[in-house]
Amino acid sequence: MSRRLKQAVVVFVVVFVAAQIIRPDRTNPATDESHTIQAHVGKAGGLAVILDRACSDCHSNATVWPWYTDIAPLSWLMAYSVKEGRKAVNFSEWASYQPERQRKLLSASCQDASEGKMPGPYTLVRPETRLSSQDIETICTAARQAETAAAQVSQ
Repeated sequence: MSRRLKQAVVVFVVVFVAAQIIRPDRTNPATDESHTIQAHVGKAGGLAVILDRACSDCHSNATVWPWYTDIAPLSWLMAYSVKEGRKAVNFSEWASYQPERQRKLLSASCQDASEGKMPGPYTLVRPETRLSSQDIETICTAARQAETAAAQVSQ
C-alpha cells in the first residue's frame, strides 16, 4: 500500500470516528393517542395499519430508531428526514390540523404514494415500508372519502 493511500485511510478513519461525536436529536415527543390519525379514522379500511407500517417512522412521534441511526452520517440523515417529515405531516398530531388541511394532507399523501415519492429511499433500509398497489389504493380511497364527506357537509 502506498504511503498516500495509508494517509488517506488514516484521515478517513479519524474523520469517521470524530463524526460520531456529533449526535443529532432523536427524541419522540409525547403523543396524546386521541389526537392521532388512527384515533380519527379507526381501524376500518386498513389506513391506520398502512400508516403505522410505512409512514410512522418519519411522519409521527413514534419513530423507531434502528441501530444504524447511531452511526454518522446515517444518524444525521435519519434525524433530518424525520424532522422534515414531521414538519410536512405528523399523523400523531392529526387533530391539530383543521379539517380542510387534513383533506389536503390526505390528498397529498395519495399523490406522493402514487408517484412513488413516498416512502422514498427509506425502503432500501426498511423494505417493509414499501407500499403495494393495494396500500396506495387504500390511501387514495381515504383521501377521496374525506373529500366526499366534506362536499356532503357543505351542501
